[in-house]
Amino acid sequence: MTMRTRGTFYIAGGGTGGHLYPGLAIADAIIAQRPDMDIMFIGARRGIERTVLPTTRWRHELLDLHPLYRAAPWKNWMTLRGFASAWRRISALTNESAALGILGTGGYAAGALLAFGRAKNIPYFLQEQNAVAGLTVRTFSAGARATYLGFPEARESLPAAGRTRALITGNPISPPPAQRVERAVARAQWGFASHIDRVLLIFGGSQGSRAINDAVAAWLPTGLAANWGAIWVTGKAEHERFVAHANERVRVIAYQQPMAEAYAAVDVAISRAGAMSTAELCAWGIPMVLIPLPTAAADHQTQNAAALASSNVAIMIPQSDLAGGALGQSMSTLAVDASRLQRMGLAAVERARVDAAQVIASHILTSVNL
Repeated sequence: MTMRTRGTFYIAGGGTGGHLYPGLAIADAIIAQRPDMDIMFIGARRGIERTVLPTTRWRHELLDLHPLYRAAPWKNWMTLRGFASAWRRISALTNESAALGILGTGGYAAGALLAFGRAKNIPYFLQEQNAVAGLTVRTFSAGARATYLGFPEARESLPAAGRTRALITGNPISPPPAQRVERAVARAQWGFASHIDRVLLIFGGSQGSRAINDAVAAWLPTGLAANWGAIWVTGKAEHERFVAHANERVRVIAYQQPMAEAYAAVDVAISRAGAMSTAELCAWGIPMVLIPLPTAAADHQTQNAAALASSNVAIMIPQSDLAGGALGQSMSTLAVDASRLQRMGLAAVERARVDAAQVIASHILTSVNL
């Protein structure tokens, strides 16, 4: 029997699902390769991890961590106080179980643990999801054993000392099944009639997007081609406003989980440009019409969308252009150009890195001789 590793591997990252879910995927991959590993998550009490982590198998500690309040700097006393209390708690945890290594997946929830690791010479690793590196990753990349990049374009946003250890791995996602259901079969499972030979997926993230929903509501009734159907995921808060648009060609739902059931049926997606959702769409070979969230930190969704558009995977529409009919124009073009859709789908598959979690886990384990 394999002896249990003495010590703990710590993972920190959260605030949003885009920072938390990559850590969860990598943790699963580490355990698949080393079942004896002890893994513990560090997160923030105010982030999405407070509701997600208790539903997982992972030990975790939620701390009083805060972001930098750039627009309200007088609130940063809470950030400093939280950092100090987090440092004390992390010190206590690592005294109880020595840190074998640290993985930070970005966001303010990772900063305290990474700072502690750097100060105590604990080997640490970073995973950056977006096409432009965030503040936490930029700050700590110079001392990292490796920075795993979801987008190759992110390398240029790292400081020079961090680029030499940057590895392009793709984003860690749940890959499509080895044996996929044919799209025609998947469409039938959603109840679409046989004359529907293309299906559009519309979703604006876990909470939905009012801007996208409003634009779709204006375009869909007269703009959706006769042989097309749509799966419209409005978000729970928005569902009541748009459920009346449901008909034999349009499914209007509040929430979809697992998304794989929708991905299997669709040929194009209208969505935000979050790193994890676009990675999943690439893995499924789904062309995209991307409407970046204009308020995303450092405008990273625009950078993500621009990178995918330059690779012929996506069409990018600034949210400010929705009022001018840009969504309808883009969809009309794609609806009559099957060869372009095919090229975009193939380009998406070329960008995909479906084994990212396994590659990252293997590299971490090898780098720290675990």
